[in-house]
Amino acid sequence: MSDDTSESEADLRPDGGSGEHWDPKGVDDWWPNLLDVDVLDDNDHVVGPYDEDFDYAEAFEDIDYEELKNDIRKVMMDSKDWWPADYGTYGPLFIRMAWHSAGTYRTADGRAGASGGLQRLPPESSFPDNVNLDKARRLLQPVKQKYGRKLSWGDLIVLAGNVAMETMGFETFGFAGGREDEFKPNHAVDWGPETEWETTSPERFTGDNETGELEDPLANTVMGLIYVNPEGPYGEPDVEGSAENIREEFSRMAMDDEETVALIAGGHTFGKVHGADDPEEHVDVEPEAAPIDLQGLGWDNDLGDGKGPNTITSGIEGPWNSAPTQWDMGYIDNLLNHDWTSVKGPGGAWQWRPVGDDVEDAPAPHDPEDTEEPMMLTTDVALKHDDDFREILEHFQDNPDDFQEAFARAWYKLIHRDMGPPERLVGPEVPEETFVWQDPIPDADYEFVGDEEVAELKEQLLNTDLSRQQLAKTAWASAVTYRDSDKRGGANGARIRLEPQRSWEVNEPEELETVLETLEDVQMDFNSSRDDDVRVSLADLIVLGGNVAVEQAAADAGYDVEVPFEPGRTDAKPEQTDAEAFEPLEPKADAFRNYLGGGYNDRPEDRMIDKAELLNLSPSELTVLVGGMRALGATYGDDDRGIFTDEPGALTNDFFANLLDMDYEWEAVDEDEEVFEVRDRDTGEVEWEATRFDLIFGSNARLRAIADVYGADNAEQKFVEDFVEAWHKVMTLDRFDLE
Repeated sequence: MSDDTSESEADLRPDGGSGEHWDPKGVDDWWPNLLDVDVLDDNDHVVGPYDEDFDYAEAFEDIDYEELKNDIRKVMMDSKDWWPADYGTYGPLFIRMAWHSAGTYRTADGRAGASGGLQRLPPESSFPDNVNLDKARRLLQPVKQKYGRKLSWGDLIVLAGNVAMETMGFETFGFAGGREDEFKPNHAVDWGPETEWETTSPERFTGDNETGELEDPLANTVMGLIYVNPEGPYGEPDVEGSAENIREEFSRMAMDDEETVALIAGGHTFGKVHGADDPEEHVDVEPEAAPIDLQGLGWDNDLGDGKGPNTITSGIEGPWNSAPTQWDMGYIDNLLNHDWTSVKGPGGAWQWRPVGDDVEDAPAPHDPEDTEEPMMLTTDVALKHDDDFREILEHFQDNPDDFQEAFARAWYKLIHRDMGPPERLVGPEVPEETFVWQDPIPDADYEFVGDEEVAELKEQLLNTDLSRQQLAKTAWASAVTYRDSDKRGGANGARIRLEPQRSWEVNEPEELETVLETLEDVQMDFNSSRDDDVRVSLADLIVLGGNVAVEQAAADAGYDVEVPFEPGRTDAKPEQTDAEAFEPLEPKADAFRNYLGGGYNDRPEDRMIDKAELLNLSPSELTVLVGGMRALGATYGDDDRGIFTDEPGALTNDFFANLLDMDYEWEAVDEDEEVFEVRDRDTGEVEWEATRFDLIFGSNARLRAIADVYGADNAEQKFVEDFVEAWHKVMTLDRFDLE
């Protein structure tokens, strides 16, 4: 050690003997505004112990399903001394675990949700709203150990919730397996701007208060809570504001008012909340901050033995009704038939107690000889005070079968919303009914085109008046809606011809209308000319048109390539398309088409990385696709921005070669520094215009390193081959039938 090393610094080093953790500075610490390209690395290789070819759905189908459910039931009814079960069953605990796993899903970006089993990884594992759910997962560890790779945590967590409801008398709508597990936190999920748990900053909302419209892509109103503050906005018993929060939050999961009321009322029919005392005084740190000897468990509680009647979870205390382990109308009857007043409970949190003594008590969870008075949360009372929510509650009270049906359907939607189309669902309890929120694709009643027909269609496409830019942009616009987060979007279904996609600004509606009309004419001519059962869908024809454009562009650059094409797409009908739920898929910016639409609160290049992550692209795939789209001239409005070539439309590597060429300099032409002029250093003349989407490939060190490979004089063939491979990947991201 050098003499000038300070004593305090030495004491912090691993060999300094202090026991403190030495935290060296990383790249993000030195340059916090650096573009996070690393988030795409997981798309480049398998993260976890299983091989790339491992199929979770196939493994799940090999399980004895009834045996699995019986194993979960045995765990559920076997109270352990280390974490005693309320009322002798872990059923309500497992329902909360499943709910909080699935309930993180949001439609804005399709991220979070039950798939991935993310609740066992940070930050979800340590959300304040998930206090003591670490115990629920540990209780299920023997089941996971028995089934191993056949049963993902993603499937086990939500199936346990289903089984729990069934043991308490509720008839669920079904269950589908096949969720894949993640093995590292998903850093692409934006949880909000706050730096402390259970806080709300003004930046979370578009307005200036905690009952306004949430910023995209957020869905929860408080950092670290799954939904809304159960005490009410700002921790105050404000029922009107709470109702606003509830409607805003649940709409972010594409739940309407009836589904919202059904979910809250159905879930709160079971179990209780735990607030034996003030969490601030007794509950220790979350799992990710806990000492090593606790082995991943957190929230150590020093109130008595810290469990059973001393359990502290939310800080709110009590059951909702007199039969917390039975499916009945107790919650709705209690809420509607009695008046409620706000009080501070034993945990110091706002909750509501009945006015008067005519509400039937519930048995105490750990002493059947004792009883507990039911309570309500501010979020419960809010349902009663909102006219629309109350009307639904009253209908359910008068029609219990409708309540059962509505909750069953809403719960099924909640725990399956992020799994994508119905063909991805496996297991003996998959419902026969298909729902519009699953973005169904109709089965074909014809034979798909083969190689001979594909060749014929290519000739017909080349004989139209459509340019390769039009063909490429239409194929791209159709396919690029795909989100790997919830398996929505993509070219299959040809929903680009339907609302809302047909009218999106980025899709250039007037030009798109011309392209679609021409493609529909080609489709009609081809299909009507056949005397056999072979037909082509518009969805297939759109992709094939894009492939033709790429092949022609490669030929102009001197390369003979054939873009792979797998027919089999069909055309969705308007009634199979939930137009409102597709609105969040509209891009506010698109790096690939060099579209700067506005309305985003971060940098355009951040939007580029976010979309690349949703497309499951690696950094290299992102780079080659942007360069290839520029070479094709496939830009929004056929703008020249980013077209760094004298041969637009030819699949050359000129974009990279000229971007990296020091014969040019760059100067912003707008205050936002989104558009730039590229000038010849010697003459000062403007050669091209560019956007941040273009210049980031020369500015960011990681992306420049990749661009440097593609920009080399001898790299053009590699560039063409890699672009074709990446293009084909995007065109088939939603082809689950090919997996």
